[in-house]
Amino acid sequence: MQIQPYLFFDGRCDEAIDFYRRALGAEVTMLLRFKDNPDSNAANCMVKPGTENKVMHAQIRIGETMVLVSDGRCEGNPNFQGFGLSLTVANDEEAERRFNALADNGVVQMPLGKTFFSSSFGMVADRFGVMWMVYVAK
Repeated sequence: MQIQPYLFFDGRCDEAIDFYRRALGAEVTMLLRFKDNPDSNAANCMVKPGTENKVMHAQIRIGETMVLVSDGRCEGNPNFQGFGLSLTVANDEEAERRFNALADNGVVQMPLGKTFFSSSFGMVADRFGVMWMVYVAK
């Protein structure tokens, strides 16, 4: 059994993929656009006209983790609540680099710093509203 995070960017998926490439070194391993769906009836009922070039389904690799992403219903208002993604990195320097990259046009919720459980831990909501916890394991 496997559980994978699936993030819906509501029309901003290409932008999110580019951001995660720069910030985290994400690699696209698969991408399917709505126009590529062989069942055009299903694709047409899912999204508004003019969104056929939006991402229906994609898979990106961040480190050793696969994250599934989509534009979803393309309504233009991504909303991420009730969860966060924990990014475990090798050392303090990488934690600072990744945290600062995710914080670009985002909102720092807890500045990166030393805690009783980590030499570097911080929380940030990125520009799309996805909450990240950046963490160096002891």
